[in-house]
Amino acid sequence: MNKAGRRWKLKSMSRERTRRELPPVQEHIDKLKKVVEEGNYYGALQMYKSISARYVTAQRFSEALDILFSGSCLELEHGLVNCGADLALLFVDTLVKSKSPCNDETLDRIRCMFKLFPRVPVPPHLVDVSDDDDVHNLQESLGEARSRVENLTSFLRAAIKWSAEFGGPSTGYPELHAMLADYLYTECPELDMVRISRHFVRAEDPEKFASTLINFMGRCYPGEDDLAIARAVLMYLSMGNMKDANFIMDEVKKQAEAKHPEFSESDLIQFTSYLLETLQRDALPLFNMLRVRYKSCIDREPLLNELLDEIAQIFYGVQRKNPMEGMFGDIFKV
Repeated sequence: MNKAGRRWKLKSMSRERTRRELPPVQEHIDKLKKVVEEGNYYGALQMYKSISARYVTAQRFSEALDILFSGSCLELEHGLVNCGADLALLFVDTLVKSKSPCNDETLDRIRCMFKLFPRVPVPPHLVDVSDDDDVHNLQESLGEARSRVENLTSFLRAAIKWSAEFGGPSTGYPELHAMLADYLYTECPELDMVRISRHFVRAEDPEKFASTLINFMGRCYPGEDDLAIARAVLMYLSMGNMKDANFIMDEVKKQAEAKHPEFSESDLIQFTSYLLETLQRDALPLFNMLRVRYKSCIDREPLLNELLDEIAQIFYGVQRKNPMEGMFGDIFKV
């Protein structure tokens, strides 16, 4: 046997010995639960990481996942978002290492961890700037909210990528997109409707998206409402999804016109309505004419032109100038 073969054999024997020496996983779970309940949250975090790593090394992935899931839930239940999120992210990393398939059992665990991430109302931004305590408390609350959103985003973004690679749709499991979109909308101090919309159009829940857009219209700055609606419709169309694009437009119009009479008068909304009609027939010249006629309102956001290029490719076979661009951003990096 050559040196490489001996090294492989020794490594294999070491791994097998480790597998035999590791105790039943429930012993660790019970022990670590006591550590958490005693208030040693960060000590418990390090123990969860080191012990689960030993099971991963021994390729006892199921037991490593049990430890990480238990730890994430316990830390989150005790309000330790950073600790809980660390373990939730390690849970997904272990799913990838073990090549675990995207199935109901694992998705149930992801749902459980997601529901334990806190939802804390952010105080109004209108504060007495002469009161140092008032300003400090607001800044602290906003900082904590941003941290919660970043932690949750890292966890679910990793879960979306895992689901895409191991049995789910190529863009990720729809419910995971819905979870992330909803949390970003309700918990993020600075709303990023582009980012939120990217996930909603993959969530297969146009009803929820429509109600979110209606809510946004009541809280956004003037000029942001029609842009959010048009962007949502064009995102659906850029995926070839005419059904949900029409649903969003019809539902928003139905609910919005009573509260916002000026809504349908927007040039951008008129363009979007005409676009939906045009795409139902083979009318590339009309499509191009609309882009020219409504150029000034389309140019309000560069993303709209990018989406229209994708729509032209999908519906009319028009090749993009840069074939490497498309799909309005990498969903695994947003």
